[in-house]
This record gives sequence, C-alpha cells and structure tokens, in this order.
Amino acid sequence: MNGYCDGIKRRDVLKVGALGAVGLSLADYLRAAEASKAGSGKAQSAIVIWLGGGPPHLDSFDMKPDAPAEIRGEFQPIATNVPGIRVCEHLPKLAACADRYAILRGVSHTLAGHELGTNYLSTGNRPVPSLIYPGYGAVVSKELAGAADLPHFVAIPRTPQTAGYLGVRHAPLATNETPRPGVPFSVRGISLSGGLTVEQFEQRQRLLERVDTAFAELQSHDPLVDGLDRFDEQAYAVISSPRARQAFDTSLEPTDVSNAFGEHRFGQSCLLALRLIEAGVRFATVTFSGWDTHSNNFRSTRDSLLPQLDQGLAALLGTLEARGLLDTTTVLVTGEFGRTPKINDRAGRDHWPRAFSILLAGGGVRGGQVIGASDEHGAGPAGEPITPEAVAASLYHSLGIDCRKEYHTHTGRPVMIVREGSVIPGVFG
Repeated sequence: MNGYCDGIKRRDVLKVGALGAVGLSLADYLRAAEASKAGSGKAQSAIVIWLGGGPPHLDSFDMKPDAPAEIRGEFQPIATNVPGIRVCEHLPKLAACADRYAILRGVSHTLAGHELGTNYLSTGNRPVPSLIYPGYGAVVSKELAGAADLPHFVAIPRTPQTAGYLGVRHAPLATNETPRPGVPFSVRGISLSGGLTVEQFEQRQRLLERVDTAFAELQSHDPLVDGLDRFDEQAYAVISSPRARQAFDTSLEPTDVSNAFGEHRFGQSCLLALRLIEAGVRFATVTFSGWDTHSNNFRSTRDSLLPQLDQGLAALLGTLEARGLLDTTTVLVTGEFGRTPKINDRAGRDHWPRAFSILLAGGGVRGGQVIGASDEHGAGPAGEPITPEAVAASLYHSLGIDCRKEYHTHTGRPVMIVREGSVIPGVFG
C-alpha cells in the first residue's frame, strides 16, 4: 500500500472493522450487523466513490480557462450534454452524461491533513479527539433494514469509513480485493475456501445441529445462546445463498456490460458495486486512491486517473439508469479535499481544502446542474460555501434518514448523526 505525502500509510487510513482485518468470521460479523428501521426517502441504497488523496478540482469539474497559466494548468474544458456546463477534456464520457449528476462546487473546509479531511468527508462531522463518528455506511446499516442473506455495508476493496461509536455491528464487510474481468470473484468469509463445497458445508452444518441438541435445554433458558445460533444461521444463509454468491460474481455480467466499465480495478469495482446494489445490499463504497499528486499532476491525471474515473463512473451511472436503479440509488463522489490553484515547481498541486468539487447523482438528485461556485482562481468559495455537513445532510435526506436524529454512545452520551448542516438547496428536483 502506498503512503500519503504526510507519512500516513494508506492502509492505516483505510483500516476498518472488516472481516479479514480484525479476524471476524462471517458469523461474528452478522451477529453484529442487524439493522433497525427502514427509511422513507426516495433512495433505498447508496454508493460512495472515494477518491483518496484529494482530486484536483481545477483539472476535472471546476476548470478556470481564463486564469493565469500557473493556475489553469495544461488541460482544456469541453462542453457537456447540458448547455453551459463544462468539464475537463479527459472526461468525455462523463461530459456526455452530465444530465445524470449534479456538480457541487465551492465545497470548503479547513482541514488540510489527509486523515482529518478523510474523517470529515466520511462522516459529515468535523473530527474531535474525544469521539469517533460513524461513517455514512454505518449509519445506513443501522437505519435501513436489509436482507438476511446479504451484508448491509460492503467496502470495495476497503474504505476509510468506520463504524465509530456505533460499534462493530455496523462495520463494513471489506472485499480486500478488486474484481478482474471475466474471473469469478470471491470474498473471504462469504465464498467457500479451501475447496469446500456448499454441499460439504451443509454436511458440517447438519453435524453441528446434531451436536447442538445436547445444549437445547440450556438454549431454551439463555437468550444469548439463542442469539448466537440465530446469527450462525444467518451466516450460513449468506454462504449458501445463490443470491449472495451471484451478487459478488462480476464474471456473470455480459461481456459488453463488463467491457463498458473497463478492465482496470476502479471500473470493475464499480461493476461489483452495481451488482451488490441490484441484489439488495444497502450501501457500498468504492475506493479509488492515487490522487495525492504533489508532483506530475498532469501526467498522472491524464494518463490514468481521469480516464479511469471517466469510464468507470459513466458506466456505473448509465447502467444504474438502464436497470431502473438510479432513482433509488444515491451516488456520492468525493475525496478529502481539492488541490492548490497554483501549480508547484514539480508540476503538481498540493492539498487545498478551501475549495473543491463533489458529485451527487440518483436518489432524487436533480442532475444536469452546478450548485455553488468557487472564485476566479478556484481558491475559495464564491459566496456561501458548501460544507461537509451539508453534503452529509443531503445524502441522508435522499435515503429518508433524519440527520438530526440522536444516537447514544456506549457511555450514554447523546450525539446527533450530523451535528450541523442542512440539505443543500436545489439539489433535489
């Protein structure tokens, strides 16, 4: 795993309560993953695309072609399919479907470190030393009921979002790997390993059931034991469920669909997120790192980062719409901050939280619009800034979750889901 410029290892930023990372079995995970009540918003699920490292807003969705050369950079803007909206020339597929998403410009905060910015944009709460706030996926897992034979929060391959004070029961199931085109994809803890077939697993399950009869009297008087058995049964349901195994297997997609996403890891991860949402998973994250471009910003973004984002994200939005899922799936695309307007002496851009861009789509979001603005050099918001709290409030609103709802920590401390912020005006049609 590559390190960020500030010395923080990306594996440290991304470590969460995932199965492989903390040694949880699937049964352990499911014992802790029971969701509560359903929401009432238009969306029923969400996908967060995490652009780890901080994507350059001036070289993607907030270009400044009239700024001085040391600010505007090497790329040119191109028209989209929405009159008046322009994006980078290296995003042609996203330019052709700009009517499907809204661009938030002038998003702003003051935390220029990767870890702090990541925590802020993963929760909608400004980090404090005394409390770890839950990420979006943990809250969705708690608030929206999901199917018994599917995990409720899946991270591809990992995510900076943690369960925070909500506890491990709402932690993500991390795939720890990304799919490859045409290759059946397995997830440790869900797919059977070591050559064990479902039939063999069923034989073991029947043996365990016979052994368990010896404890029937104890179980009848012990709700904890009964609960453990119930979650073991749910783990077995996931392992043996054709729906769960098929949802993770991207090789089942038609070749033309898979090809549209690209052969790179990001595109295939977007394809997996699509299949999970289609199967009934409530929340999925796709982590696409490498945006910490202090040097060679233009070469890196031109040759790999922007083309992969363009292909994978455009295919995700288009396929969600084609399958009738875009209206019920909110898609959020963000990093922890943007990058400096002024290009440094290494042809790079440095950390810049004062102004950056975020994309929102689906779940009732009105596409084909730009909300907010940055100033003439992209150095700060032009007018009222859009805060991470407002972004979080809007995401939760799309899912019918009241961001002002109060939770309690294990010590009994009352905490709102989002401490401040309200829905961004004009986002929803």
